[in-house]
Amino acid sequence: SPPGRTEPVPCPLRGRAGGMDLAYVCEWEKKPKSNHCPSIPLVCAWSCRNLIAFTTDLRNEEEKDLTHMVHIIDTEHPWDVYSVNSGHTEVITCLEWDQSGSRLLSADADGHIKCWSMTDHLANSWENTVGSVVEGDPVVALSWLHNGVKLALHVEKSGASNFGEKFSRVKFSPSLTLFGGKPMEGWIAVTISGLVTVSLLKPNGQVLTATESLCRLRCRVALADVAFTGGGNIVVATSDGSSTSPVQFYKVCVSVVNEKCKIDTEILPSLFMRCTTDPARKDKYPAITHLKFLARDMSEQVLLCASNQNNSIVECWSLRKEGLPVNNIFQQISPVVGDKQPMILKWRILSATNDLDRVSAVALPKLPISLTNTDLKVANDTKFFPGLGLALAFHDGSVHIVHRLSLQMMAVFYGSSSQRPVDEPTLKRPRTSGPLVHFKAMQLSWTSLALAGVDSHGKLSMLRISPSMGHVLDMNMSLRHLLFLLEYCMVTGYDWWDILLHVQPSMVQNLVEKLHEEYMRQNAALQQVLSTRIVAMKASLCKLSSSTIARVCDYHAKLFLIAISCTLKSLLRPHFLNTPDKSPGDRLTEICSKITDVDIDKVMINLKTEEFVLEMTTLQSLQQLIQWVGDFVLYLLASLPNQGSPVRPGHSFLRDGASLGMFRELMVVIRIWGLLKPSCLPVYTATSDTQDSMSLLFRLLTKLWLCCREENHITEPDDALIDECCLLPSQLLIPNIDWLPINDGIISKLQNKQLVRLQFGKAPGLVGHTVSSQFDAFVRAPGQPKIDHLRRLHLGAYPTEECKSCTRCGCVTMLKSPNKVTAVKQWEQRWIKNCLCGGLWRKMPLSYS
Repeated sequence: SPPGRTEPVPCPLRGRAGGMDLAYVCEWEKKPKSNHCPSIPLVCAWSCRNLIAFTTDLRNEEEKDLTHMVHIIDTEHPWDVYSVNSGHTEVITCLEWDQSGSRLLSADADGHIKCWSMTDHLANSWENTVGSVVEGDPVVALSWLHNGVKLALHVEKSGASNFGEKFSRVKFSPSLTLFGGKPMEGWIAVTISGLVTVSLLKPNGQVLTATESLCRLRCRVALADVAFTGGGNIVVATSDGSSTSPVQFYKVCVSVVNEKCKIDTEILPSLFMRCTTDPARKDKYPAITHLKFLARDMSEQVLLCASNQNNSIVECWSLRKEGLPVNNIFQQISPVVGDKQPMILKWRILSATNDLDRVSAVALPKLPISLTNTDLKVANDTKFFPGLGLALAFHDGSVHIVHRLSLQMMAVFYGSSSQRPVDEPTLKRPRTSGPLVHFKAMQLSWTSLALAGVDSHGKLSMLRISPSMGHVLDMNMSLRHLLFLLEYCMVTGYDWWDILLHVQPSMVQNLVEKLHEEYMRQNAALQQVLSTRIVAMKASLCKLSSSTIARVCDYHAKLFLIAISCTLKSLLRPHFLNTPDKSPGDRLTEICSKITDVDIDKVMINLKTEEFVLEMTTLQSLQQLIQWVGDFVLYLLASLPNQGSPVRPGHSFLRDGASLGMFRELMVVIRIWGLLKPSCLPVYTATSDTQDSMSLLFRLLTKLWLCCREENHITEPDDALIDECCLLPSQLLIPNIDWLPINDGIISKLQNKQLVRLQFGKAPGLVGHTVSSQFDAFVRAPGQPKIDHLRRLHLGAYPTEECKSCTRCGCVTMLKSPNKVTAVKQWEQRWIKNCLCGGLWRKMPLSYS
């Protein structure tokens, strides 16, 4: 091989068929005068919140013009598409989500870059806020600046008990920092004429923009990509599109000097594709069609694809530091000792494929799996792990998942136009007349368990990628992969919808138990940070099995309880500012756990009641939340005699000492507040005017709490307690609890592995798995009065106020707050950006029922 090259590992891309299947497809309705047609080029992007953005051109037959559209969908409700006229005058060339998944960049062939943000934190309402422009210069590559956060996954340690061993924080510098080390936000773009432009978003909303040439001798850039180094620098790769020209690399440094953005560039080692120096393939692949770094934060590995009209070849290259040999003459003059040997950076080819069908799209994995450049042995040993593969789409409609380092086949999907035997040679396949339907743009999900593709007809397809990659793995291995990725989402805060695609009803119980076990092995501080996220995760899993669906209500009620407890306790203020080490809320928890008296007034005596004094308007504004606490305690105690029925909502609370302890603390707080303002107390309908309902419920609640306060020593409630609970319906009217509705999302409809066909703009009339008839009584039927699930306000059967609903749990609340009291605002701030379960909000039509 030529100097500076190593022989690549050839890969014929043959392997086991399978590992992928279609979950759903969503297409546009055909209209007589205007139609969505795929834009050229067509681009799409997938965020860590499982939002997908893609482009089409809206063709108006009457006016003969094209409108460049951006569409954003939530993968759980793909039909509820948000389509916006981008305002771009030329075709959109790039889409890029930020690291939080809440802002989107779009760039066009006229040099215009726009930043889109959610309106009122709604996933189906977006607006263009800021932007930049390099007039008349098409943008070919675009990226947000790196924020310095990088987490490495250690697949080989997936069985470790500590999350810190499985997921480690990597030292990585932001592209640019503000005073105090806070990362500065902004974006970088590369244009077709060889310019690099950087825009910085200052905290005051001002945009600083600078433009610089990548090198002194500017040349045409047909393809480019951007990556980041751990030292805070940016690396740009460019190609003029010809395989006979070198692929150039540049280091870009961004700084702010005198309130102005400054860009410095430096040339790095370049490379020629291996196929151009191979005598057997010379001039066979004239064009480089795809140029991608393997990851945004992996600037030392690059993927290249060269093509002709019918075929392609893919190569993987790695940048390495190598010692520079020193001539013997110079060795004698100045011997090289230890680390003083001069080093040089060189590109080395890692692997290459044989001749393939023409590649139409490439999708790269987003999982930051820790693998060394040359660790091909580890690559082969862990080849069944989904995050190690990248996706190649071909013009014949097929999709291959290949290992990102060795390029060996991991899984394959054949579209309807590409059904054929696996081992049939590529060059001998007969070509059908007419263009085949194929993916023009693809994106892998953030756990690499799903693939979204937009084809040449503008149709969106969602593919499942098996955790076993189509190979026969035992159930424990598949469960371990899913559990490992669920833990990753729990730690990072990423949405886990794509993992749920692979959870079968028989797996739910096992996964929930294993997840809880792993969570309980972590230290107390980490458990507190992840406490609500794991509850939301359990709720989404239990929704996938009819035997566990009643527990979904319990988990959502627990999230609501945790939020109310934190909010009400945060309102308490110490009587003297110089008081002590513990807050009133912490002292309340400590005293309530120590004093096990069943008399609420005796517990109250031990508290400093002056710390509980609030304004009368504040107490009255909290009445709806207080009422929920009172109603839920009554409902739980009344359901104790029926505790043998696990399908009844509320069942898991009867053995949950921590949650019962929270209810007990809140009952004490409510009792004290009731002395200040009796109208804020929960309202009960009692059969006796003289009955003290709060004291009765606190006494029974304390007895139940004492049975399960210690998780490892739970005892059964005695007969006397059960008898007293049996009498409750004759003493108090048991309220109806407004449980969350069964979500109308797509996930539960995909479990039978049958393809679901959808249409943009039209909700499907499908029925998911049947719910237990015992559960039906707790769900409001259509036409019945609706309720704001978070403010606990009744909205009427046909609400007139604009509402929003959670994309994951289906929780409904009003878009605008009807109350201006500070305490209510403090409560609403807990879920202004996301639902309590972590799901995104979407605006609902006024006509919802």
